[in-house]
Amino acid sequence: MTTLVAERTEFAEILYEKRDWVARITLNRPQAYNAYSTGTLAELAAAFRQAAFDDQVAVIVYTGAGDRAFCTGGDVKEYAARYMQAPRDYWKYMGLFSAYIESILNTGKPVIARLNGMAVGGGNESHLACDLSVMAEHAYVGQVGTSVGSVAAGGATQWLPLFVGERRARYMLMTNRRIPAYQALEWGLVNEVTPSVKKEGRFVDHATAEQIAKAQKGQDGYSIDLTQLDEAVSALCDELIQKFPECMRYTKQQTNFWKDLAWHQTIGHARDWLSIHYTSWEPMEGMNAFVEKRPADFLKLRQKAADGESSEFMWGAYARACPACGARYLPEEFEYCGKCGAALT
Repeated sequence: MTTLVAERTEFAEILYEKRDWVARITLNRPQAYNAYSTGTLAELAAAFRQAAFDDQVAVIVYTGAGDRAFCTGGDVKEYAARYMQAPRDYWKYMGLFSAYIESILNTGKPVIARLNGMAVGGGNESHLACDLSVMAEHAYVGQVGTSVGSVAAGGATQWLPLFVGERRARYMLMTNRRIPAYQALEWGLVNEVTPSVKKEGRFVDHATAEQIAKAQKGQDGYSIDLTQLDEAVSALCDELIQKFPECMRYTKQQTNFWKDLAWHQTIGHARDWLSIHYTSWEPMEGMNAFVEKRPADFLKLRQKAADGESSEFMWGAYARACPACGARYLPEEFEYCGKCGAALT
C-alpha cells in the first residue's frame, strides 16, 4: 500500500506542505512569474495526485510564490528555445499538461485557487480547473494566445463560455484584454476578492490601477499585503473541512460534468493541432517577439497573405528546385540554393 500513501515533500520547482487537513501546492518560479516549465508540469501532477490519495488532506490550496503572479502559463522562453525546434515534442509536452490539468479535476477534493497575482494564459486555465478561487485585489486574469501565436485550448476555449458566457469568453480570448479583480468577480470567474493594496499601513478599498502600480513598485507609501487573502482562504478551508468527504468527492464529480465533457471532446484535437501549428510562422514571430520584448509584427503576416505570398512558412512554400544540383523543396523566396549555393533563376 506504500504506492497509495507515499509522501514527497522535496520538489525542484514547486513547494508542497500539509497542515491541519490542508495541502498547499505552490508554484515556486517567481523569477519567471510562476510560469511552468516542462518539469514543473510533472511535479504538479505528482503533487495533486499525492494530495488526492492522502486521507489527512481534506482541501487543497493552489497558489504561486510572491505577490506578482499566481501563474502565467507555459514558459514562453522554453517554448521558443525547445519546441520551436522540435514541434513533435510539443505533442509530448501537451500530454504532460493534460495530465496536470486532469490531476486537479480528478482530486476528489475541493481545490481552492489562491490568486496572489496575475493569472494569465495557462495560469487562467489552471485556476479555471480549480473548484473555487479567491483573488487579491491587485491581481488580474486574462488570455494571451492570439497575441503570441498560440490558441488557448488548454481549458480556456473549453471552459470560459461555461464560466462567463459566449460573448465575454470571445472577448477575453480574442482581444487578450486584462480582466481586473472586481470585474472577474462580477463575471463569475472568482468567488471572492480581498483588499491587497496598502497605503501607509492601511488597506485601500477598491484600489485604482494607479494605486496598484505604485504598490507593486513600493512607491509613495503603497505596498502589497496578502494578509486578507490568506484569511479568506483559511476561512474557506475551515468551512470545507467540516463536510463529509465522500459527499464532497461525488459533488465535485457531478459538477465537473460540463467541464469534463468540453475538455475530453477537444483536448486531443488541440494537442495535435498545436503541435502542427508550431511549424508555422505565427508562433515563431509571436513567441520570439515576447522573448525579445518587442511588438509582434501581426500585419506583416496579414500583408503576405493579402499579396498572395505564404503567411505560413518563413521563406515561402517549399516549391523551388535547384537547376545546378537538383535539390528540391527549397523555399520559394530563396535566391540561392541552400545546398550548393547556386543562384536560383
